[in-house]
Amino acid sequence: MQKAMFSVILTLLFGFIAYLPLSFAQDYTTWDLPEGAKTRLGKGRITEIKYSPDGTKLAVGSSIGIWLYDAQTWEELKLLTRHADWVHTVSFSPDGKTIASGSGDNTVHLWEVSTGKHIRTFTGHTGSVATVSFSPDGNTIASGSLDETLRLWEVSTGKHIRTFKGHSHLVTTVSFSPDGNTIASGSYDKTVRLWEVKSGKQIHTLKGHSFSVHTAAFSPDGNTIASGSYDGTVRLWEATSGQDIRTLTRHSNWVRTVSFSPDGNTLASGSDNDTIRLWDVKSGKHIRTLTGHTGSVITVSFSPDGSRLASGSYDGTIRLWKVSTGQDIRTLTRHSFSGSTVAFSPDGSRLAWGSDDTVHLWEVSTGRHIRTFTGHTGWVRTVSFSPDGNTLASGSEDNTIRLWEVSTGRHIRTLGHADKVTTVSFSPDGSRLASGSLDNTIRLWEATSGKHIYTLTGHTEQVDTVSFSPDGSRLASGSLDNTIRLWDVITGQDIHTLTGHTGRVYTVAFSPDGNTLASGSRDDIIRLWDVETRKQIRTLTGHSQGVITAAFSPDGNTIVSGSYDKTVRLWEVKSGKQIRTFTGHSSRVDTVSFSPDGSTLTSGSNDGTVLLWELTKQQ
Repeated sequence: MQKAMFSVILTLLFGFIAYLPLSFAQDYTTWDLPEGAKTRLGKGRITEIKYSPDGTKLAVGSSIGIWLYDAQTWEELKLLTRHADWVHTVSFSPDGKTIASGSGDNTVHLWEVSTGKHIRTFTGHTGSVATVSFSPDGNTIASGSLDETLRLWEVSTGKHIRTFKGHSHLVTTVSFSPDGNTIASGSYDKTVRLWEVKSGKQIHTLKGHSFSVHTAAFSPDGNTIASGSYDGTVRLWEATSGQDIRTLTRHSNWVRTVSFSPDGNTLASGSDNDTIRLWDVKSGKHIRTLTGHTGSVITVSFSPDGSRLASGSYDGTIRLWKVSTGQDIRTLTRHSFSGSTVAFSPDGSRLAWGSDDTVHLWEVSTGRHIRTFTGHTGWVRTVSFSPDGNTLASGSEDNTIRLWEVSTGRHIRTLGHADKVTTVSFSPDGSRLASGSLDNTIRLWEATSGKHIYTLTGHTEQVDTVSFSPDGSRLASGSLDNTIRLWDVITGQDIHTLTGHTGRVYTVAFSPDGNTLASGSRDDIIRLWDVETRKQIRTLTGHSQGVITAAFSPDGNTIVSGSYDKTVRLWEVKSGKQIRTFTGHSSRVDTVSFSPDGSTLTSGSNDGTVLLWELTKQQ
């Protein structure tokens, strides 16, 4: 009886666990956060995927670090962060106990898989590390770099063994032969080169590709080398002689990745045409095409038993395929190609995030993903909530603005420009919508009906930003023509042009009282303007690269800015003094925003993540 009761309890317990809310499972949103950040939305942009030798884990290189997944459940296991830039490449040691990673910070790092502990750093490259590979015995690491060299490292000590020179451009890929005696390297110089590991001597130069070589790999028996190129072809080479065996030509765009199956009979290749192709290595015959990705396929990896293939894409997904049938078994989302725009809902409870060609809605308090708005066919550059929070506007590189019902995700209507839409903003009363475009114009729309009211012309280059004054009577716009223009919303007349920036004006924002306008520019400067006199009040300097985004706090006392220098900065409006710098993004900061109560700051980056920062009263 007790045994039966215990069984029932266990069943109920596991049933309960299975139905726990998603927020419980998303502990990874708080893993390895930078100082001052409280939540991370998104997992960064995928760069490479590798199976562990025993097939139990997947290592995913990304723009923010290395994600380790359980290969069966796809549960997040660890996030390894220490690199100061994107992780471009990952490689498991033959025993599966160690991972090597290469980064845009010019270094190679070594990690312990079981604990996630950082072991050591290999330094010496003077350019981004694009590729790393362990030797078959696990004692040596080879790395290739933007500095046009290959380097060999001793794993146990981190000692640099030798440097291979010969390529005349970026080294994109390195691969050891199964016996460990030879290395194959591919480069933007259009060649694959074979090197003798022991001496560093170049053995062969494989020529035939008409464009950059992005990927190369030895077959498991070491007799064949496969290479993929931006010329859209895969080439098979005889490893001993370097002779060209055959060319595989079914791809219609750049080939970014190739991988042999463990038995060497099948080759997988991924391309910018969003597809993966499987080939019979012996005959060169095309077996099948795997479709489902909606972006370039940048990495593929066979499971150790050869029955599964994992792929990663610029569409932000990892897909698992059954090799024998081509069936798409599972898709993992939440990796993103870009997080170019974020906006808080008026009540601060939700966050909209434009990512690639979609818009995601998140619950701020839990980090729970609520829904995805789909329909755009181009990169979403801008999002804006209506003042009542019921409608969301998104602008895209597909030349359209889409209006969505927030509660259901229903598409309401589509508005359009003659070119890519860069910015949208609702008026304070929600009656109008302003949009800017690469067609150099601003359009005013009736928000409820979608009726076109005015087209505002005057800028001589694309419009990057628009902002309504708090009373809704004026509109400010910034442009690639380095100017800011003020417009009368009622009449559509051009009131005044503000000049002073020496670079593209990326962002404009009115203070809550409407008396001050802030502008940020490619010239690295934030300028504050008196709206009535149209005179410059002061300049805020400190960013080392262009200022992309800026916003006032709800009380008007503080400005936040984001930049190409990867930082988020807080400034005191009255004095122009810099209060604090937040670091943690691994790429440019495209968008910043305060929560309505001013307690939280959000920043969205080209690294594919949004960070939420908690502000103290002093800030």
